Amino acid sequence: MIIENITSNIAELNDANLEGLTIDEVFFDDESRLKRIQRVKAESGEELALRLPTGFRELKDGDILQQTAEKIFVAKMKPTDVLVIAPRSIQEALVVAHTLGNRHLQAQFFDAESQFGAEVMVVRYDHTVEHHLEHAGAPYSRGEYVMPEAFRHAEHTH
Repeated sequence: MIIENITSNIAELNDANLEGLTIDEVFFDDESRLKRIQRVKAESGEELALRLPTGFRELKDGDILQQTAEKIFVAKMKPTDVLVIAPRSIQEALVVAHTLGNRHLQAQFFDAESQFGAEVMVVRYDHTVEHHLEHAGAPYSRGEYVMPEAFRHAEHTH
């Protein structure tokens, strides 16, 4: 089966829409969720081919890949090992951001209404970053989270 478009997300459906359907999940990690052309395998073992249009940005957790009369194939994002940095002040935030920016780390920023429940900066886990945060005394925690967007490499020139 070739999937050429993502039309909706399972979060947009109600219980009546899902009644009688088997949900077959297809798992993606941070890298594979960005690929527009790939072969994947659902939990049931069924193989799917993605050939998404040029300009495709990324798969989101819950995207419906394909729906038949009996089954719905749903994209599920694997959790990512991250450091959740919660600076106590704007100065601490700027120092941490400057230091991590010099490493060209991919970062995402969230507010108190997010899954993190606070204004935080989130980066992929890296032991040297963890060591720096410990040395700087910046509050952080480590955990595995399904990220709303993939971490992307920030292109730059000097």
